Amino acid sequence: MLFCICAKHPADQSNEAERHNARESTRRKIIPPFYQQLHPVVIPLDQNLFMFKHIAVFALAAALPLSSETIQVHAHRGGRASRPENTLPAFQFAIDHKVEALELDLAVTKDNVLVVSHSPYLTQQESTDPFMKAVLANERHCAGPALPPGTLIHSLTLAELKQYDCGATTLAVFPHQVAVPHTPIPTFDEVLDLAPKGNFDFNVETKIFINKPEVTPSPEVFVKMIDDAVRRHHLQSRVILQSFDFRTLHAMKQIDPEIRLSALFGQAKYDRFMGITDSDKSFLHIAELAGLRKGDFLSPDETLATPDSVAAGHQAGLKVVPYTSNTPDGWKKLADAHVDAIITDDPAGLMDWLRTQNPPLHP
Repeated sequence: MLFCICAKHPADQSNEAERHNARESTRRKIIPPFYQQLHPVVIPLDQNLFMFKHIAVFALAAALPLSSETIQVHAHRGGRASRPENTLPAFQFAIDHKVEALELDLAVTKDNVLVVSHSPYLTQQESTDPFMKAVLANERHCAGPALPPGTLIHSLTLAELKQYDCGATTLAVFPHQVAVPHTPIPTFDEVLDLAPKGNFDFNVETKIFINKPEVTPSPEVFVKMIDDAVRRHHLQSRVILQSFDFRTLHAMKQIDPEIRLSALFGQAKYDRFMGITDSDKSFLHIAELAGLRKGDFLSPDETLATPDSVAAGHQAGLKVVPYTSNTPDGWKKLADAHVDAIITDDPAGLMDWLRTQNPPLHP
């Protein structure tokens, strides 16, 4: 609270009441009653109004709450804690919860249509590796005509792919996930058609692997397909291209510099599954490898986002958006590190948590 204690100007006693009334009238006109109560101010009898106005401004500023940082919410695969992943119902759920970005993954059909799928396989591969078995168990299940394990989306036409229901089966790892039967894999165009429903971004990952060239077209062809779709919808300013395979980021920078880029990178022990051989996970090294520019994004595994690493990214003019954090403990660590956004399977839960912090971290 701010007080101004000022010396009383000598004056005749006969004029004291008149001066007091004039002073009070002036004070009430300048400071609203609410702030008069919060910040009592005693002004000199004959100092000019300029000084008094400055005192009033300082008092008002002291009464207002300090501004806080805002952490944005990116709905991972649309928010699969609540709806089947990478489906139109999932993206609609995220839009209804006012997220800042829909995070999604792209694959390419045999007839060269971009479709939304985290896995490049419609039916998952079999594996004896403990890590891969856990990953595959948490991929979505699509019901339809029988196919052998490990059937690539790139081996099927869009018409064949649309025969499969990817919303009827829920995942045990997400006990609150609600089934939405008769939900096919959407095309990228169908997801971009959601753009008029809000001002959210599309954080789009290319599911491409340097050690598995048969899974997708070449990086240049893949990226050109994405850019063509984005341009058809006039959404260049609302799209972020993210990838673990930085070849696609370099290709997009050449094809369409307006598209923002995001370098995905995880713990080194998992690199072998994606053909990544560089184990240096320092933020500035990753930024250089990916060819990031100021305003682009670093998107690390949440365990890599320490306060020091995030500060280094910010110092380079980059935004930091870790993945995939789903618990209050994880959200707090990332908030304490001052990340710009969090990719989460539970956008509704994260939004509620951010709003209950003091001060709130989301409007």
